[in-house]
Amino acid sequence: MTTMTRLATLPPGPTAPRAVQGAYALTRPLRGMQRLKDRYGDAFTVNVPIFGNAVVISGPAEIKQLFTSGPELVDNLEVNLGRVLGPRSMFALSGAEHKRQRKLLVPPFHGRRLAAYEKIVEEETVRELATWPEGKAFATLPSMMRITLNAILRAVFGAEGAEFAELRELLPPFVTLGSRLAVLPIPKRGRFNPWRRFERMRREYDAIVDRLIAKARADDKDRDDVLSMMLQTRYDDGSGLSREEISDQLLTLLTAGHETTATTLAWAVERLRRHPALLAELTEADDTKLLDATILEVQRTRPVIDLTARQVKQDGFRLGRWTLPKGYAVLVSIALIHDDDRVFPHAATFDPHRFEGARPDLYQWIPFGGGTRRCLGAAFATMEMTVVLRTLLRDFTLVPTEEPGERWHSRGVAYAPAKGGRAVVRRRMTGGNP
Repeated sequence: MTTMTRLATLPPGPTAPRAVQGAYALTRPLRGMQRLKDRYGDAFTVNVPIFGNAVVISGPAEIKQLFTSGPELVDNLEVNLGRVLGPRSMFALSGAEHKRQRKLLVPPFHGRRLAAYEKIVEEETVRELATWPEGKAFATLPSMMRITLNAILRAVFGAEGAEFAELRELLPPFVTLGSRLAVLPIPKRGRFNPWRRFERMRREYDAIVDRLIAKARADDKDRDDVLSMMLQTRYDDGSGLSREEISDQLLTLLTAGHETTATTLAWAVERLRRHPALLAELTEADDTKLLDATILEVQRTRPVIDLTARQVKQDGFRLGRWTLPKGYAVLVSIALIHDDDRVFPHAATFDPHRFEGARPDLYQWIPFGGGTRRCLGAAFATMEMTVVLRTLLRDFTLVPTEEPGERWHSRGVAYAPAKGGRAVVRRRMTGGNP
């Protein structure tokens, strides 16, 4: 044990064994965090499966310091989504290699490229909404899942025909299984092991991506999909992305932008039905700024990912009031800072107007994480949500309800509305062409 480790100063926290704390974290993930904050303050120490020894923070100053600290001080967790997304995934990379690859993947998700994908998202939205029943309650989450999956397969993978159909069939159960494996400490050995099924599905996925790469290379048309741009991009030394890098990154982009975006859209439906005055404003005024603010507020009040994390790489890392040992995880509780009245006055109130005319502070409003590991597809996801909700409100009347808000339900990585964001809709007599 080093001198620095002996001199570590850690925030207080529960002293129960790791297994007990883990069981509590799994059975009461959101309520439990709030109770720990109420007891110990906005920083506390825990010992839980997957993360091990960890400090949970929710104070704005400490979060900003963490997000702006260099990778020599804090970087990616050693145990992360890379174990299900692949060793070349952005989640698995760290330090200079992470920075190098992120630099290549940012351009396709901004500016003119992003605008080109709006038409695809609207087409998929109109196609899916045409199947919605009128006057009958139904869960919207499955529809949102199909919209975001189809849009990503077309815009990111450049998939069509057989590959599009095969990926639509394969990816939903593949991603669901991966989400569960990512958050549960399941060993990779054993006779009846879900990892075997996952690895078999991964081989199927890789084979389809190989075919997509071959088709993109043989296509002489000008293509806008992200896969085609990956094939053209080059590192500073002139080398291109390998097949393994492309395959892992496509899966990363799908995972980061499919289920999370669809779940936020289902939460948006759930929230709007319980706020009829806001729903009327959005429908009657066709107010783009208010729609943007509504999406921000849905993500603040119903973040689908509760934690973003770093691992201490240097012994004696000073984080605000604390000195942390090397190897400790630092978990940023997204829900706790989003629910803090000191950061967002009247935080329990769903009020999109708080964001009208003001962009959120990206060290306080953090549904996409922050710093150098902020979600690569954040702009793409925001575009998707904007187009889907704009099309929905244009073509349908969303019927308000006085039912209690839907409970949070864990789907592995993401928290979804327990009833799937149930809606009752009526087709509008004017507007778009569904």
